[in-house]
Amino acid sequence: MTTSKLAPAPRGTARSGTLMTISAMLFVQLGLALSTGLFEQLGPLGTGWIRLVFAAALVLVIVRPRRSWFTRSSFLACVVLGAATSGMTLLFTLAIDRIPLGTAAALEFLGPLAVAVLRSRGRALLWPLIAAVGVGLLTEPWTGNIDPLGVLYALAAAACWAVYILCTQRVGDELSGVRGLAVSIPVAAVIASLIAAPSTIPLLTWEAALAGLGLAVLLPTVPFMLEIQALRRITAAAYGTLTSLEPAVALVIGLLLLHQVPGILPVVGLALVIAAGIGVERSAGRAAPPSAPTPGDPGSSARETTLERGELRTGEPA
Repeated sequence: MTTSKLAPAPRGTARSGTLMTISAMLFVQLGLALSTGLFEQLGPLGTGWIRLVFAAALVLVIVRPRRSWFTRSSFLACVVLGAATSGMTLLFTLAIDRIPLGTAAALEFLGPLAVAVLRSRGRALLWPLIAAVGVGLLTEPWTGNIDPLGVLYALAAAACWAVYILCTQRVGDELSGVRGLAVSIPVAAVIASLIAAPSTIPLLTWEAALAGLGLAVLLPTVPFMLEIQALRRITAAAYGTLTSLEPAVALVIGLLLLHQVPGILPVVGLALVIAAGIGVERSAGRAAPPSAPTPGDPGSSARETTLERGELRTGEPA
């Protein structure tokens, strides 16, 4: 993995970076768990839509994008990234309406796991096999208790997350992460609006709108800021390994807030998925970006690229 010159890292230890990364994951899963409180009033699609709309508004106010930042190719990459973000958000909210949060998070994690396997060095076939066994134990298809449509939604969200990662690598090579965010999140909001706004707007109340605004701040704004600071204190490999633990964080949040008590086999399955994620992350690598970063724009660094994996999770995933 290559590196490029960055501003000097702030004073801090690897321990503080680790705590920030874990905190970011907690905020992501907390935001997802709290989102279920709006399902009864707005439905899963409406809840995902309102979070994206407010997140887009916050990003546009904070970043204030300029046309001069983008080339034609980088802008198109941001548009595709926004489409993937929208799909990931809406599909995952549909999934957690039908299956436990921990199970949905583990299934969605198969997306980045697949990308990591494809770019890993040497023999990596063991990790997908371990993950497949883990998924089997998580879903227990032989019992007939799992909602197949919920599983399908989570797997579709995983596919969107895989596209999202590939797009963020392209965007990260040409733009700083924040500049890419200024296009991708509004695009995601527009696509979500076309799908969910007509049926959701008549259901909106001031209370629901304020709740949506709070959720947008909670996810992705707070995790984004934490991850920026974390990645100035820990290596990209350490960050990738830590984020492999996110399905476990989702399981704990689901247990504490949603009272979703997993059985023994699903817990073992989740542990296998996490082990596969950690294992493949240790063997993954990426070639150098095709061009050097422009002056004053450190976004092409390897650490910035890794940040993109979690930066835009608005329903993962940012």
